[in-house]
Amino acid sequence: MAIIPCTTANTDHLANLRRLVLGRWMVLAVLAQVILIVPGLLDIPVPQLPLLGIVAIAGLFNGFAQWRTAGARTATTGELFSHLLFDIGMLSAVVFLSGGAANPLVSLLLPPVAVAALTLPARSVAVVSAVTIAAYSLLMVYYVPLPMPDATRATRLHLGGMWLIFVVSALMIAWIIVRTTRIIRQRDAELATAREQGLRDERVVAMGTLAAGAAHELGTPLGTMALLAGELANDPGLGKAAREDVQLLLQQIGVCKKIITGLSRRAGAERLENTTLQAANHWLDDLRQRWHAARPQGSSRLVVASDGAAPDIIADPRLEQAVLNLLNNAANATTSPLEIRLGWSTDTLCIDIRDHGPGFPPQVLELGGQASFPPHERGSGVGLMLTRSAVEQLGGSLTLANPEEGGALARIELPRTRP
Repeated sequence: MAIIPCTTANTDHLANLRRLVLGRWMVLAVLAQVILIVPGLLDIPVPQLPLLGIVAIAGLFNGFAQWRTAGARTATTGELFSHLLFDIGMLSAVVFLSGGAANPLVSLLLPPVAVAALTLPARSVAVVSAVTIAAYSLLMVYYVPLPMPDATRATRLHLGGMWLIFVVSALMIAWIIVRTTRIIRQRDAELATAREQGLRDERVVAMGTLAAGAAHELGTPLGTMALLAGELANDPGLGKAAREDVQLLLQQIGVCKKIITGLSRRAGAERLENTTLQAANHWLDDLRQRWHAARPQGSSRLVVASDGAAPDIIADPRLEQAVLNLLNNAANATTSPLEIRLGWSTDTLCIDIRDHGPGFPPQVLELGGQASFPPHERGSGVGLMLTRSAVEQLGGSLTLANPEEGGALARIELPRTRP
C-alpha cells in the first residue's frame, strides 16, 4: 500500500477541503430555499424540479465529501481543485436554468476563484479562473430565459437580487480570507517557535560536544593532581591543618573524577531509556547530598510541601544536571541556606529552589522564555539555558521569579510519571 507523506501542504489542503464542504452546505441550503420560496413569492416561473434535482445531486456529492474528509488525514491539491470545478459546474447549471447571466446568482461564481487563489498553486488558479470566465461568457449566450412580461419590475428584481448576492458573496469571500490568513499566521508562529527551538537545541548539542571533549582532556591533569595530593598526604612533616586541607583537596578531586566519568558515560554508551524510577523525595534528597559533597560550603534544606507518599520520578541525568545548575546558581547568589521545596498535584510535580540573594536581574526575567538567557554579573546565562532545554525535553517547564519577600525562585514543573 502506498504511503502518503504527512506534509504541511497535505494537512492544509484537508483543512481547506473541510471548510469548503461546510460552506457548500450553507450555499445549498440557501439555494434550496430560494428555489422553493422565491418563485411563488415574487411570481417568477422557474423550472423547480430540475433545479431541485441539481441541488440534490450536489447534496449527495457533498455528503460523500464530508464522509471522506471526516476520516482522512491528508488531502491532495487535485481533490481541492476538483471540488472547486464541481462548484463552478453546479452553480453554472443552476444559473443556466434560471435566466443565465441576467440571474444575480451568477455572482456566486466568484468565491471559488477566491478560494483557489488562497489555497492552490498558480497553475490551478489560472485554470479555475479560466473555467469561471468561460462559464460566465457562455451563460450570456446559452440559457433558459425566464418569462418576465413587465420589464420595469424585472429590472427592479434584478437590481435587488444583484445587491443581495453581492452582499452574500462579499461576506463569503471575507470569511474565507480571514479564516485562511489566520491559519497562515498561526502556522508562521509555529514555524518561528520550531526554528527557535532548533537553534537552541543546536547550541545545546554544540556545548554538549565541547563538554564531552573537555571531560576527556581533564582526566590527565586531575590524575596528576590526585597523585601529587596523595604524596603530600603521606608527607610525615605535614601539619594537621595542612593535612586536613589535602584530604579535602583529594575529596574534591574524587568528586571531579566522578562527574567527568559520569559525563563521559552519558555521552557514550549509557542510554537515557535505561533510567530508573525513584520516589521523588528520596531522589531529590540524594541529589542534594551529592551536591553538598561537591560544594561543602553550600547549605540547604529540603521541604516536602505535599501530603502522602511522594510520586515516582524518572532519575534522568538531564533532570539531575538541571537541578544541579539551579543549585549552583542559587549558591553563587547568596551564602544563606537554600530552600528546596518538593510538591505535587494530580498531574504535575514541582521542584522549587529559592535563595535569599538579590534576585534575578530584570533582563533575565524578561528574556527567560527566549532561546537563551542573557549574561549577567554572576554568570553567563548558559546554565539557565541548559536547564530550560533539559526540562522542556522532559515535557516540563522552567519558571523564574523574584518573590515579594526577596530572593529568587526557580520552579521546575514536570508531568507526573504514571505507573
